[in-house]
Amino acid sequence: MTRIGLFGASGRMGRAIAGALEGRPDAEIVDNAPDVFVDFSAPEALEKHLGEAVAAGKPIVIGTTGLTAGHQRMIDEAATRIAVLQAANTSLGVNLLAHLVRETAARLGEDWDVEIVEMHHRHKKDAPSGTGLLLGRAAAEGRGVDLDAVADRGRDGMGEREAGRIGFAALRGGSVAGDHHVIFAGDGERIELGHRAESRAIFAQGAIRAALWLAGKPAGRYSMNDVLGLK
Repeated sequence: MTRIGLFGASGRMGRAIAGALEGRPDAEIVDNAPDVFVDFSAPEALEKHLGEAVAAGKPIVIGTTGLTAGHQRMIDEAATRIAVLQAANTSLGVNLLAHLVRETAARLGEDWDVEIVEMHHRHKKDAPSGTGLLLGRAAAEGRGVDLDAVADRGRDGMGEREAGRIGFAALRGGSVAGDHHVIFAGDGERIELGHRAESRAIFAQGAIRAALWLAGKPAGRYSMNDVLGLK
């Protein structure tokens, strides 16, 4: 039985994880002495939660999005002492999609335009979403470029599309759990890769799988690719 300490238990994802763990024989949520922590809280709470994990000497899965460069440095520092798995999206399907996007971008090159369209519920605060950026980074890595140098996060006014850019469109409305589509547009043809989340349960199941995988791992930075055995 793996004991999971859950940060952000009262939030949407926290409740989904708690629900997914009900009746499972291999894992449970505990208040004290966990084997692994899972954090789906808020960026401002990350430093405190990393500190608790480091103090306990236990690994932590971080699913919180909207993190800054400063937060990433905190994670890097914690990873020198404990195992840290950071995931913008814990869905197994989304992480496989990112792998496919990386491979596609590497093979097609800059003659194909890349556009990323994502939609979430009206309460989503960060845009583009963490998953949208995950897919953008995958495309940029496939091309061997830095996403920050080529990203177009919104367009307005006049002007043609610049070659080599990676575009983002962030849609918000209703109760959408998460839709992501990556469009590779060439002359006379398109390739569209996508994923549609029908329930937060898929993220909860992925987070639990990540936590079970991470428990007992040595210090270092890990990702969902490691959980899936992807390179």
